Amino acid sequence: MTNKEKFLEEHNKLSSQNLQATVQLMARFEVEKPAICKNNGWSIERVRRPFIMWLTSLNEKEIKIINHK
Repeated sequence: MTNKEKFLEEHNKLSSQNLQATVQLMARFEVEKPAICKNNGWSIERVRRPFIMWLTSLNEKEIKIINHK
């Protein structure tokens, strides 16, 4: 399992339904915040808080658009 897969699994286990991550959301986050995810650095301790802050800044429509790409 890659760091990204571990992050996704752990994040979703700890999160409520409205904060569940998808591979598509993680990919968009990685594009928008490359410094946070550099060198495949998906440490739950380092990335989760910025990821949640980014995720909560999106509205439902934006999330649907990202998930359907």
